[in-house]
Amino acid sequence: MKKDIFIGIIVGLIANAMGLFFAATLLGQGDDFTKVVRAAAQEGFLGKLISLGAILNLIAFFIFIRKKQDYRARGVLLITVFIAVFTFIFKLF
Repeated sequence: MKKDIFIGIIVGLIANAMGLFFAATLLGQGDDFTKVVRAAAQEGFLGKLISLGAILNLIAFFIFIRKKQDYRARGVLLITVFIAVFTFIFKLF
């Protein structure tokens, strides 16, 4: 059980990182990934970019639900909630 939740957390982190990369690539208009992230941080929309990256977690979540791997889906859900809280706190400060 704990192993499956941990696998779900890892999959959620990887999916969010890939989503962040895709969002930065698409919205960055061909600029370097680090350049886009730095510009997003300076202009105050890094939280929105991270939230866009979390969309891939939705896909991973439903794949795990469809395969009846509920504990892995729970891990993806946990990391998604953590990212939402992190984004909210990041937006406040």
